[in-house]
Amino acid sequence: MSKPVPRPGILDIAAYVPGKEHAPGVARVYKLSSNETPLGASPKAIEAFKAAAGNLERYPDGQARELREAIASVHGLNPANILCGNGSDELLALLCHVYLGSGDESIVTEHGFLIYKIQTMAAGATPVVVKEKDHTVDVDAILAAVTERTKIVFIANPGNPTGTYVPVSEIRRLQAGLPQHVMLVLDAAYAEYVRRNDYESGIEVVSSNANVVMTRTFSKAYGLASLRIGWMYAPAAIVDALDRVRGPFNMNAPAIAAGAAAIRDQAFIQEAVSFNRMWIEKLTDAFQALGLKVTPSVTNFVLIHFPDVDGRRAADADEFLTSRGYILRAVRGYGFANALRMSVGPEEANRGVIEALGEFMGRKA
Repeated sequence: MSKPVPRPGILDIAAYVPGKEHAPGVARVYKLSSNETPLGASPKAIEAFKAAAGNLERYPDGQARELREAIASVHGLNPANILCGNGSDELLALLCHVYLGSGDESIVTEHGFLIYKIQTMAAGATPVVVKEKDHTVDVDAILAAVTERTKIVFIANPGNPTGTYVPVSEIRRLQAGLPQHVMLVLDAAYAEYVRRNDYESGIEVVSSNANVVMTRTFSKAYGLASLRIGWMYAPAAIVDALDRVRGPFNMNAPAIAAGAAAIRDQAFIQEAVSFNRMWIEKLTDAFQALGLKVTPSVTNFVLIHFPDVDGRRAADADEFLTSRGYILRAVRGYGFANALRMSVGPEEANRGVIEALGEFMGRKA
């Protein structure tokens, strides 16, 4: 060998590609491709972040106690069952690193978050992809795919980029059908936005089972995406296992302080959720009125499906919108070659996309 070579399988991984941010030649750009909240972060979180700047020479608390205790207080949990990470991505990676190896399998759904596949392969294991039904996780398809090699089942609930969700009754049925040694990971990144009586983020299921884990994030409703704050609620044995291999200072001090302040400001979160709920309904109605199909969403984004007609496809719409400063997310990598995902943005951006798509759909092909 003339140079260092990655171990087998690493170069087979397709790198994650985030949503684009730029529209060359456009004066005003609205980035609606990354599901970021248009309301920003709580003023209390910003204040806490600034206050932490006075002690940058000191290492952060390696246990993130302030943040764990704030999360526990708001959700009524035991801090000992909470682990915080550099975004929920880090926690998902740690789960794969600790519980998967060569010869093992994880189960992911066809439109699931790409990180599940990436980290499974990075651990030397094999991701098994199962079909969804009507863009929604299919519990029966998952159970049918379980083998003696299955170690983890990943479910984004709600799903991304679909915006659909699985009722808690189905989650419980799935858990009951899995072997006890198979871990069920419930990725509830968008849980704060859901307003459905039959939905539960995973806290109740984790509390009553030894093989279920829930991950959450501060990147969406809390508006702290740049600080990379994630947390996990899990049985003590799983927290202990991950704690043995995670970096000793995996979270920075400003993130810990801002996260703790943000989660305590639930009034701000309710404002963000109310704004989002109003615009999800308006956007869905407006796009459907233009003749576009929209997957029903309980999140802060909508999946818009375009006609399979020359000049009307998603790629054409993407180019048209980008030229006007509206950046949506192409989701070919998630199995939707003819759809775009749009995050709820500020009012002027939402109205602008409605108007632009009306022009797009009304022009001659």
